[in-house]
Amino acid sequence: MKKVIAAINMTLDGICDHTAGIPDEALHKHYEELLDQAGVILYGRTTYQLMQYWQTLLINPSDEKSMDDFAVAIDRIPKIVFSNTLKNTDWNTATLASNEIEKEVSALKQQADKDILVGSRSLIIQLLNLNLIDEFQICIHPMIEGKGLPLFDKIKNQTIFKLLKTKTFTSGAIILYYEPIKQ
Repeated sequence: MKKVIAAINMTLDGICDHTAGIPDEALHKHYEELLDQAGVILYGRTTYQLMQYWQTLLINPSDEKSMDDFAVAIDRIPKIVFSNTLKNTDWNTATLASNEIEKEVSALKQQADKDILVGSRSLIIQLLNLNLIDEFQICIHPMIEGKGLPLFDKIKNQTIFKLLKTKTFTSGAIILYYEPIKQ
């Protein structure tokens, strides 16, 4: 059984916004490698629609190789989208979830041969409340956003974590790898 990994960016003030942060070549490379090692990534509708931006770089590559390589990686990985409003995904590697999140993730964990990534704040909160996250990879950007959605909002129970390792970037961003301690 493989792990469910919540991989997400946040600012020093705890804001989780895919448009906030300081993405650089090293960070794009890190996430490209993470995607290449995983079997599937789960998104909610809002984050999924933001991630569709990367499809444009497949058609019109940028001047930054790391961004273009990330676009290829995000295009390649299968995506499952949880939405009550979308009727289709308009991305050949994306499908709409056929079950509610607890059933879908439990089934994926049983059959997965690679790790399952979760890249949406809303899904991370739901899965944390269901005790279905096996690892957090939280990239903290050295900035204060000052507004937006906090990453950890509407959490039902206190959760204690064990720090597994850290990874730092020259930009000042740091990824903290945590494992929830089952109580």
